[in-house]
Amino acid sequence: MAILHDYYSFNVLRPLLASQKVTVTEVVTKLLQHVQEQKDLNAFVNVYAQEILTKSYAINQKIQQAKGGALAGMVIGLKDMICYKDHPLQAGSKILTNYISPFHATVTERLLSADALIIGHQNCDEFGMGSSSENAYFGTVLNPLDKTRVAGGSSGGSAAAVKAKMCHIAIGTDTGGSVRQPAAFCGLVGFKPSYGSISRHGIVAYASSFDTVGILAHTVEDCASVLEVIAGPDDFDDTVPSQKVPYDGRTLHKSERYKIAYLAETLTNDDLQLEIRSHTISSLELLKKKGHQVDSVDFALLKYALPTYYMLANAEASTNFARFDGIRYGYRSSHATTLEEVYTKTRTEGFAREVKKRIMLGAFVLSASQCETHYIKAMKVRNLIKKALQEILSSYDFIILPTTTATAFRVNSFTHSPLSMYGSDLYTVLASVAGLPAISLPNGVDQKNLPIGIQIIGSYFEEEKLLTFARYFESMHI
Repeated sequence: MAILHDYYSFNVLRPLLASQKVTVTEVVTKLLQHVQEQKDLNAFVNVYAQEILTKSYAINQKIQQAKGGALAGMVIGLKDMICYKDHPLQAGSKILTNYISPFHATVTERLLSADALIIGHQNCDEFGMGSSSENAYFGTVLNPLDKTRVAGGSSGGSAAAVKAKMCHIAIGTDTGGSVRQPAAFCGLVGFKPSYGSISRHGIVAYASSFDTVGILAHTVEDCASVLEVIAGPDDFDDTVPSQKVPYDGRTLHKSERYKIAYLAETLTNDDLQLEIRSHTISSLELLKKKGHQVDSVDFALLKYALPTYYMLANAEASTNFARFDGIRYGYRSSHATTLEEVYTKTRTEGFAREVKKRIMLGAFVLSASQCETHYIKAMKVRNLIKKALQEILSSYDFIILPTTTATAFRVNSFTHSPLSMYGSDLYTVLASVAGLPAISLPNGVDQKNLPIGIQIIGSYFEEEKLLTFARYFESMHI
């Protein structure tokens, strides 16, 4: 088992599995051991231990016969918002208690078809609403690097599980930064592709025009391997392009000169942690030294990105969440005596405070008296942000900015000021508002040895180019 020292990176593990120097069952056993040993992180809500062990024998046999799929032997965790047929799904909420998914999400189906192994469902903020994974019905997720701090949100359980070597990859959802922010807090790669690159069929909806399936991994190469499998057309999701965008992992090792823009306002923000600023500037200087063009670009619309995102996302959530009524599935209040009480009491008891707050805000924004003033205006600002970012990317290959304004904060830091936590999404919501692909990469650590993330934004459906540059950036820091 000594050879398993590199088992956490699948692309390192792959040739070992092919040569039978290690078996899938040995790898799965080791990962399950880590899950058991680190239960206090609260990363998982359900672990399918016996099921994955049983499947590991069959996958190992397929590898021996050279018949394994593209991800044969890869162990993957699913955020508790992704359907896995005949398995429980709660989206971190009481209101989906006892719900068993009757079908696979498209993502899940494609992973299984490629012979990946699903180890379990991972903890998250309720319905993806949060920046710390403290709003979860199953309790707070802790950061594996410092258990007094959060793992980030909303895909905090997914990030914690990958960092703690409980799985090779985790599939999360990124609505406003929910994969990239926890990746930054835990020192991982967090990738959000272009909106529509990956089918959302079977993903619990939060804000439908923002929701994107994302990938958490140790390396860019592992992200690319998964993207090749799960991206592409799907008859169940009309937002996905009818033709598959090509991804070729072999291009990851190309080397060329790029034109890079960084947003001046992101580095002059008073709330930006000084160490994040200095590490970001150092990386930009290093790129300059290596021959890339790096220019400062003004982006006056930055201050409007966060309110625009929360206005629109909450409006969409208030509509999407009307389906949770206690009638068809999930939790139903036992205190209701009339049909109206079934609705009101089920939703009152089933949703936690943060979700209720966002539903109410969304309903207010969409109300007849406020729709023109708030919702329509936010849509117009969204279009302005999209156009401004596209204009920059018409002259530059990439935009670079910090992933977060601060490193992982302590648990309960924002108990008395929950709105202040929204500020941690400031730099991630830009790509989400515009629907652009973005990736967060480790970029050193602060004085407390907490990871710092740097974010790279690319052009629509140019994931291959973005991942190639991300791999290059990654190699600069190895």
